[in-house]
Amino acid sequence: MSDWHGRLREAGLDPQGVENLVRAALAEDGEVDVTSSPIFAPEDTASGDFRAREDGVVAGVPVAAVVFEVLGVQHAAKVSDGDRVTAGQVLLSVSGATRAVLRAERTALNLMTHLSGIATETRRWVDAVEGTNAKIRDTRKTLPGLRALQKYAVRCGGGVNHRMGLHDAALIKDNHVAAAGSVTRAFEAIRRIYPALHVQVECDTLDQVDEAIAAG
Repeated sequence: MSDWHGRLREAGLDPQGVENLVRAALAEDGEVDVTSSPIFAPEDTASGDFRAREDGVVAGVPVAAVVFEVLGVQHAAKVSDGDRVTAGQVLLSVSGATRAVLRAERTALNLMTHLSGIATETRRWVDAVEGTNAKIRDTRKTLPGLRALQKYAVRCGGGVNHRMGLHDAALIKDNHVAAAGSVTRAFEAIRRIYPALHVQVECDTLDQVDEAIAAG
């Protein structure tokens, strides 16, 4: 999987993390496909295309590729993540043992459709503010285990990641202000421990905006 590992790295994704996620998703289906195994012989082969059902922005092609790689299915990408696509357009072509193709199909589709949905919705907002200096940012409200992929999909749609977790940027909210006593005290408490950390403040009033600016 070296080629796709490289593409995942270029996308800012951890290849081993994506592979672990894919293997966990495939394991959810169990060890045997009790529908396909009695019907298709081990030597049976199949091929097919993954097509877009509606216009949108693609995300998750290299992630889907990992699914096919793990199961030994040949695959060829016809588009790149971040591309705008139209209904009916071919995104991926696959071929291989029928049992493997059918086993890979749903997991690959689940990942691609979910990520493409995020990318498409993000692009709608990005298009809406085109020509301004506004940036569309995401949040930490992600599904457990999928944060890196969901935030990657935001980037595919032209958005900007806010923070990846609680470790890489500080976000002072109303509960922090209440505990510290004021915006200034909360800000200063963080600055004492993390002098170079990026800090943002959620303000409920214009007075808090003034206070945050005055605090630096």
